[in-house]
Amino acid sequence: MSKTRLESVLPLSPLQEGLLFHALYDEQSPDVYVVQLALEFEGAVGPERLRTAADAILKRHANLRAGFRQRRQQEGQPVQLIATDVRAPWQLVDLRAHGTEARTASLEKAVAEEKARRFDMARPPLLRFTLFRLEDERSILLLTAHHILLDGWSMPIVMRELFESYADGDDVRLPRVTPYRDYLAWLTARDREASKVVWAQALSGLEEPCRLTLGGAQIGVAHPEKVTRMVPAELTELLQKRARSSGLTMNTLVQGAWALLLGALTGRDDVVFGTTVSGRPPELPGVESMVGLFINTVPVRVQLDSSETLLDFLTRVQREQSELLDHQYLSMADIQQTAGIGELFDTTTVYENYPLDVGEFAGTLGGLRLVDAKGDDAAHYPLTLAVVPGPELQLKLGYRPDLFDQEAVDGIASRLVAVL
Repeated sequence: MSKTRLESVLPLSPLQEGLLFHALYDEQSPDVYVVQLALEFEGAVGPERLRTAADAILKRHANLRAGFRQRRQQEGQPVQLIATDVRAPWQLVDLRAHGTEARTASLEKAVAEEKARRFDMARPPLLRFTLFRLEDERSILLLTAHHILLDGWSMPIVMRELFESYADGDDVRLPRVTPYRDYLAWLTARDREASKVVWAQALSGLEEPCRLTLGGAQIGVAHPEKVTRMVPAELTELLQKRARSSGLTMNTLVQGAWALLLGALTGRDDVVFGTTVSGRPPELPGVESMVGLFINTVPVRVQLDSSETLLDFLTRVQREQSELLDHQYLSMADIQQTAGIGELFDTTTVYENYPLDVGEFAGTLGGLRLVDAKGDDAAHYPLTLAVVPGPELQLKLGYRPDLFDQEAVDGIASRLVAVL
């Protein structure tokens, strides 16, 4: 960073602070928050043209040129330093001369190596591109980035702009960017003390953390593995119909099912787990097209009452979460402080209503056709549930193999489908 001119110095969002802590906690182990997106194309790709488009994305979004450091003044408050002229790290790997099996093996090995290669958090940019030429008219573009830069909601925006830049060449006709610093300014203007009071009320009376593990697990010991289950189409359709007719969201159904399952697994009638919220304030102009890390992880507390009907239970869960919407920006550290019992949970959920739709990019790729898109991300929590919408709901349970074995997670997945 010392050799690069600075454009600005910005604070961090609450989750950015948390991810920076995890990145610096153990700089020798693989970083679980290195995420990847692999895009497969058909057609004759122009590597230099695509590289130019990647550079244009970094020029367009200042926050993608950020490096992160602890500031020694102000009690070590971290800052993000926005560099001026930064090119996207770029590799071209030509596998066209390989046979099918050798090509697949080389591709898998290279992707895994990219995933394992850590970023220097102080040295921007914390992303890199690799273009794999598989055949003359078949390629895969791999984006490897640190989660501290952008979230799942931002990925389709970045890809859409990348494709439009590629298609237009130098004549890019994209709308003006609403800068990420506008969101950081919005955060700074929040009344954190008032939000702490709201969270203290929501967590009042909670006596101990809600854990499936023994607690105190070391950060970053093992990279998460995954178990995936599909909810049959008939059941998925039935759940969607019942949610709509009852005025409930699918996310509420997921949270209610997870709360019931946690209650059964822990023997508790007062459970807590984390959830990922989008964090995009609707009152911020242009927020729907902004790129950055907006998401946050906050607690969901659910008190189970056997006298309630299932509909009353789910309606209450949705109402209680709605009442916290204006306060979901608060950092987990601040929320935990209000509860006064340390770590609150070791399981989290997310309803991923931001899937990358391959079909939506038809006609924007400058002669290419996007045929597949696969993402790979994880979290440091011992057990995570990600629900992906579709004709069949996809349930992805990520688990740390040093804390759970696959058989146990398979059992949890089966029980969750049964609860749904």
